[in-house]
Amino acid sequence: MLPALPAAAASLQVEVDGIEPGGGPVRVALCQGGLSEPFCTRGDAATASGGRALFTFRDLSPGPYAVAAFQDTNGNGQLDRTGLGLPLEPYGFSGAVARRARPDFSDAVFALQEPGVSVRVRLARALPRR
Repeated sequence: MLPALPAAAASLQVEVDGIEPGGGPVRVALCQGGLSEPFCTRGDAATASGGRALFTFRDLSPGPYAVAAFQDTNGNGQLDRTGLGLPLEPYGFSGAVARRARPDFSDAVFALQEPGVSVRVRLARALPRR
């Protein structure tokens, strides 16, 4: 019999910038397979310092991931939207994605491999601040 090998694990560091001063905590979700809520099962929140926030996720299985982030300006724990579904708070995704609509997972995905990777997410508003 062969000895069992430990499961491979990687870490992910997420840097979020474009944060509005005094605008509330930043929330980050780690997604696999899609960008809607059922696919984004791991998350974290932090207060920004100097216009940016850093998050570290550890013990992740290598594979394809995407990051979704937003600044919770009113502190209610969710991304507020207009009646048409446009975000009212600053938001962003990993990868080179457009700001007009939620991207496809394939536009935001990156490969996480051992020992880990670092990604940057820039927040922006879909609509001017009210």
